[in-house]
Amino acid sequence: MKRAVLNLMLLVTFFAITAFYVKPLPKLFLIGDSISIQYGPFLEKYLQGKVQFERKVDDGSAEKNLDIPTGANGGDSSMVLEYLRTKVQDRQFTPDYLLLNCGLHDIKRNPESNKIQISEDEYRTNLKAIFQLLKHKKIQAVWMKTTPVVDSIHNANQNWFRRYAADVAIYNQIADEVCAKENIPVIDLYDFTRKLGVGQFADHVHYKENARALQAAYITGFLENYIK
Repeated sequence: MKRAVLNLMLLVTFFAITAFYVKPLPKLFLIGDSISIQYGPFLEKYLQGKVQFERKVDDGSAEKNLDIPTGANGGDSSMVLEYLRTKVQDRQFTPDYLLLNCGLHDIKRNPESNKIQISEDEYRTNLKAIFQLLKHKKIQAVWMKTTPVVDSIHNANQNWFRRYAADVAIYNQIADEVCAKENIPVIDLYDFTRKLGVGQFADHVHYKENARALQAAYITGFLENYIK
């Protein structure tokens, strides 16, 4: 009887010590455009048991019109910067990693004036400010390149603003330069998605469900290696 009690006490002590020393899963926060909204559920599923997943809160408005950045849709780089400046003031916001993209809304062009929504200089400045803000809060940023635009597909199916592949290339290059200088890891979602082919487009810029699952799997693979 005494031996059984002793064994039980040892077992309880073992589990208590193990629980004390086991590190909690790292926290990952996602903020991106409507592309991230669509691959997000797959990403959360694939990362289950590997990270504590959270993303910009959706009030249900984002998917009503994916071209209008509301709810979970982070919007352009100015919107992301403004959101994060407020978000980091919340003491409950303590992610270890912040998975981030902004670009598709930055490169929107007025069809009449051809004016771009966020200039190249402003985009560069915004990204620098975002990364410095996160570093100050000891949050590791992980950047994702903006996904492709095919001019003939996008601008034939979206008439109230334009996007161009040339702008995607320029803004991805700006992000590459800033990330290299700030030592921010980069997930090349652009190249991965481009290789899936234009047949994966569901509309002017978004993707079919199979492509969304593949995007999430690609991101998961990168994060598993990086976080380890």
